[in-house]
Amino acid sequence: MRHRIGVITDDSLTSRMAGPAIRAWEVAGALAVDHETRLLTTSSLCELSSTSFQVHQGSRQAVKELESWADVLVVQGAVMGGHDVLRSTDKVVVVDLYDPFHLEQLELSRDKDAAERWASTSSATAQLNAQLARGDFFVCASAKQRDFWLGQLAAVGRLNPRTYDEDETLTSLIDVAPFGLPAEAPAHTEAVLKGVVPGIGPEDEVVLWGGGIYNWFDPLTLVRAIDLLRRRRPAVRLFFLGLAHPNPLVPSMRMATEARRLAGELGLVGSHVFFNEGWVPYDKRQSYLLEADLGVSTHLDHLETAFSFRTRILDYIWASLPIVTTEGDALADLVTGEGLGSSVPPGDTEALEEALFLLLSDQASRDSCHDRLVALRPTLVWAEALKPLLDFCRRPRRAPDLVEPAAVAPLHRPRGIPPALWPGLGRDARNALAYVRAGNFRRLAAKLRSRLGRVRSRP
Repeated sequence: MRHRIGVITDDSLTSRMAGPAIRAWEVAGALAVDHETRLLTTSSLCELSSTSFQVHQGSRQAVKELESWADVLVVQGAVMGGHDVLRSTDKVVVVDLYDPFHLEQLELSRDKDAAERWASTSSATAQLNAQLARGDFFVCASAKQRDFWLGQLAAVGRLNPRTYDEDETLTSLIDVAPFGLPAEAPAHTEAVLKGVVPGIGPEDEVVLWGGGIYNWFDPLTLVRAIDLLRRRRPAVRLFFLGLAHPNPLVPSMRMATEARRLAGELGLVGSHVFFNEGWVPYDKRQSYLLEADLGVSTHLDHLETAFSFRTRILDYIWASLPIVTTEGDALADLVTGEGLGSSVPPGDTEALEEALFLLLSDQASRDSCHDRLVALRPTLVWAEALKPLLDFCRRPRRAPDLVEPAAVAPLHRPRGIPPALWPGLGRDARNALAYVRAGNFRRLAAKLRSRLGRVRSRP
């Protein structure tokens, strides 16, 4: 059946998009094949349009209008936390959990003072819990993520007799819909790296870092490995595809600064290590991928890694680019299991240098990786990756436990507090406690004044 479906993101929709915006755009496009679809960003940046679905930009009023229009709402990121109408709606709500941003916040907030760090991490967890308490159906990026989210769903009371009796596997509540690939093969449309970037010659060997440098990544081990590798492969060149995030609200990352500092100290900048100061447009990244010899992704050994889904690895697969990555996440398992390249232990400079050396030196190994990548690519296109979401939206339905909220309300919130208010009150209480623990009463007073001002301004 054809339905009216609203997709909501808080990321910027521009020619230069990060993972959440790319996913929202592709979700809207896939849904538009069978349904009337509208994509809304609550970000201030919206420059894109589509012939298959409507694209809108706005905040509180725009979200209300979309909720009123839609039969089904698909939300991602922190959207629900800022819009009461999404928590109180009786429409079908699908929550996209591919990005466990509360785990990212543990790394992003390291440089903040204690009170701010507690507040930001508590707020992220509260926003996710609000989504978990309200969603009728959930999608995530991997089987490992699904196990993680099942635990968090259990903690907010969503694993209960009603959801279990409907489906003992809980697949009808949460399923895996990973990041996907374009159906069309990439095409080289212009020269962008070899013979174009000063210091990178036509015959040089380019190792491509295909995205931004965030605090949960480990570019430092990679830079050190390149410093070793250049002695055996003088023509090796490492190119970081993006430094400045396309969303201006995302601050510059400490790890990006550290990578530039280390490359400078080792005398590699402009000779063996190169940084793209901006962000490559989404539809132009294919030329960079197709000029590279290897794709690389290195990360630290911590919690975010365990449940991450590195979308840049999907770009490498799309371009049939042999891959070297760090062990520990779902896509590293795919790389080794399918023979797409190699993975190395976290923080092991020598092992990383050796893996890069072997793939660059052995044409037969690269050809074997290329053939396996070409064979795998059709199974990962967006239409296949999003199949659980597409199937659900053809026959959307409310979650059984939410149809009878009185039976499960005690699992979600204290008695006497309306369900629409509980997520926000719980978040405020946790943030206030963090400020009190840190003795930061001035910041607490400022936050209270700000909150009261927003409450008075609401219609």
